[in-house]
Parts: sequence; structure tokens; C-alpha cells
Amino acid sequence: MSATNLNNATVLVIGAGIMGAGIAQVAAQAGHSVMLFDMREGAALEAKEKLSASLNALVAKGKLGADAVAQTLSRISAIGNLQEAAAAGLVVEAIVEKLEAKRGLFQQLEQIISADCILATNTSSISVTAIANGLLHPARLVGMHFFNPVPLMKLVEVVSGLQTEAAVANAIFALSQTWGKVAVHARSTPGFIVNRIARPYYAETLALLQEQAATPTVLDACLRAVGFRMGPCELMDLIGHDTNFSVTQSVYEANFFDKRYSPSLVQREMVDGGLLGRKSGQGFYSYAADATRPTVAAAQAMQMPIAKTLWLHGRGPLADALQAACERALALVPTAAPALLRDESSDWIGLEIGGCQLRMTDGRCASQLGAEVAVFDLPLQTTQDTVLAWAPSSRASAAWTAQAEQCLQALGFNPQRVADTPGLVVARSVAMLINEAADAVHQGVCNEAAADAAMKLGVNYPAGPFEWLSSWGAVPVCQLLDALDAFYRGERYRASPLLRQRTWQD
Repeated sequence: MSATNLNNATVLVIGAGIMGAGIAQVAAQAGHSVMLFDMREGAALEAKEKLSASLNALVAKGKLGADAVAQTLSRISAIGNLQEAAAAGLVVEAIVEKLEAKRGLFQQLEQIISADCILATNTSSISVTAIANGLLHPARLVGMHFFNPVPLMKLVEVVSGLQTEAAVANAIFALSQTWGKVAVHARSTPGFIVNRIARPYYAETLALLQEQAATPTVLDACLRAVGFRMGPCELMDLIGHDTNFSVTQSVYEANFFDKRYSPSLVQREMVDGGLLGRKSGQGFYSYAADATRPTVAAAQAMQMPIAKTLWLHGRGPLADALQAACERALALVPTAAPALLRDESSDWIGLEIGGCQLRMTDGRCASQLGAEVAVFDLPLQTTQDTVLAWAPSSRASAAWTAQAEQCLQALGFNPQRVADTPGLVVARSVAMLINEAADAVHQGVCNEAAADAAMKLGVNYPAGPFEWLSSWGAVPVCQLLDALDAFYRGERYRASPLLRQRTWQD
């Protein structure tokens, strides 16, 4: 393509819904002349009027300048016929998420626009290669996937199909940066980066619900406690279970029914029953006007159990953080505080009190590890009253069960007892997010930096999957996945080859 600099291009946005209007706004704010078109007569003009109302409301609140808003709106023209768009240098399509509709639109456009005009699709899941099939110039089609709401969300996935010319992808990458976005390159595979890597965040919680391991309230609280802005259940309620289930089905089918992406029976039943979340008034939670959202109770302040000696096992950052928490807890014991000793040669992280073990999960159930054993979840954060899943062995005595919970409370956690399930909640979810990201990089979908940026900016994760991997370590992540794989005996928890290779370096 000769048109590799799009800074002064006239932009045609097709589709005047929430996404299309947002893209038009961002392009106009960056100084472009923008044409907005929609197949439904009058929809483009309605979208501009709504945009004008929302921007002027921000002016009234003092959040935007009146002159800047007037200039932005003056650059946007609602057009009623695609023939008026012949001068466009960039087309951004944001219509219905259907392959034939998108492909047909671009084939129609090729009869109108110049040979140098770049075509971009805002598809979130459809193959860019498939959309380009049948175009006269497939090399100029590229994915430009924005996230909602477009003016606020920083990420743009620049998705290359098999025939996308590198200069085209690079031009869209540079333009996205000019528009104030953070762009990441991705190869056109099912789900691209974000929608692919994010699947386990929903899938592991749905699997735990199917096993009756915990309530939606507890599962959400555990994952919010480590920095996720919303728990999986409340997030699925927000997205809509019909939408979330449809995306999962699409990724599952596109990956030739790989068990890693299997849809959930729990979610299918909710969709069948019309329990779609906020849009229907009922999902995992009720959204009726008088509904009260259930919450986990606050933790009780407790002292460390009485013992002569407290052994801390393990090494590494997580063991160091546990030691610091122990030292804080022991400093509050008024008299006869137990001595804190450490054994860094142990192959597990946790505490030993009078021969009983409180172990950080390695993927195995507490009942696999012994009688007087309890396991606790991955403590990615150790702030006061941090919600933390835990489970005692089915053979544990009532005395040790109570003592284990007391110990976690003394360490500053808000322990939430769940079923003795492998990997508990946070550990298995984060491990699977890491694993999916590792497979994406291994298969050339993106690089590690793009995976981290995409997940932090596209879905507001507290850290990127490779940042988690760096702090946790490839060996324990693989061990946890292997334990899950051995327990469930299926394909779902197989470790990525890239992750397996990393264990040789640790």
C-alpha cells in the first residue's frame, strides 16, 4: 500500500451504534474529517445528536471545553449514502458481528473507494482472513478492535489476517497511537488476544459453581481481593450471559472443540431460563430496585494459635510475604509468642503448627496431602482483611480446622471456606490465564508485552499474565496445572509448551 500515513485521512465509520459513534468521536477529536454512515435510515444523524448531547453535558459540568466540543462535532458528518464516501482514506466498520454482513459490506465498498483506502474492521472475534476472502485487494484489510466505551478504553488490537500487508497493520498501529490509544499487534486467530486469554476468568468460576465449590458471592470476593475490579459472576451479569455464552461457543467451535474452551452447562441453563444478568434483572444476582447484594462478612480479629514453635516452610517472594505477615501477627501476641523458624528446603509454602500443616495450594486437594492439613489460596495481596479461599482436609479434626482458620485470621486474611477442590479459586484462575497467554505467544498470536498490555488495558486486569508468571514462577504454575490435569483427567488443564519450556530455565 502506498498510503501508510493516515494522520490526515478522511475517516468513514460504518455503523452508528455505541461502538461506531465512539470511534467517530475519537477520530474527530484527533482532527480528522469523519463521515458516519448506518444502513438504517436516520441512525447516523441520531447518533450524532446523542453524541452532541453527551459532549455538551460534559461541557456543562466543566469537564470539556465548549470550543473543543464544537470543533469535534463540526468534523462529523452524517451521510445517507455510501456513494458520498468515495474520498475516504480509511474505513472503520463497526456493524453487526456476522461474517457475511461484513464481507459483503467491504466488497460493496471496493466499488466506491480508491485503491489506496485502508479498510479496518472492528470485529471482536471473526477471522480477519475470512472477512478478506473475495476482496479485490485483501492486503488492505486489517482488524482495528476497539473496546467499549471507545473514548475511555485505551486498548486497540491491530489484527493481521493472512493477507494483510505489514505496512497496513503498521499504519493502523501508528494511527491508534496518534488517537491516544495503546496499540498491540495480533494475528487473526479465534478471540485475538483479549477475548482468547480472558476465557479462563469466566470458565474456572463456572466450573467451580458446577461443582458447588462456593457461592457466586464468595468467588467474586476472592478475585476482587487480588485486584480484579469485578468478580467473574458480576462481570458476566454485566456483559450479559447470552453474549458471554455466545463468545465462548464461538471460540470453542473455532478451535475445533478444544476442551479448554468448553462452554458451561451452568451458563447455558441461565441463558435458557432468560437469566441474562443486568439486562433481564436477574443473573447470578438480582437487579430489582429493592434487591440487596449479598456480601462476605468481615473477618474477626484473632491471635496466632498457642504453640511453642511456628515453622514457616518454603522460599521465594510468596514465602517471604507470608513470613512478614507472621511477624506482624506474632508482634500482637502479648505473652508467650511462639518462636518463628523457617525451613527453606521444603518443597511447599506454608506454616506448620504442632505437626499440623497450613499449606498454600499447589493444585492438590488438602485431602490428598494428609489428615491434619488445610490449604489456602494464592495470596497475591496481603493487605488487612484480604478475602482468601481455604479448605481443610476431609480427614482433619475439628480442632485443627478451627485452628487453621484462626491462623489465617491472625495473619490478616478474611478466610472463606470453600470445598476441598484442586487449585481453589485464585490460584487455578490465574494459572489458567497465564497458561492461555503462554499458548497465545507460543502460537504467534502476539508477544508477551502485547499480552500483558492487552489484558491490563482491555479488561482492566491488575497485572498482565507474564507479570504474574514472573512473580509466581513457571515451576509452581506448571505443578498446579499438572495437579489439575491429573485430578480432572481431561485436556482442559494441559500446560502450554511455552510454559513447560520455562520450567527448564527456573
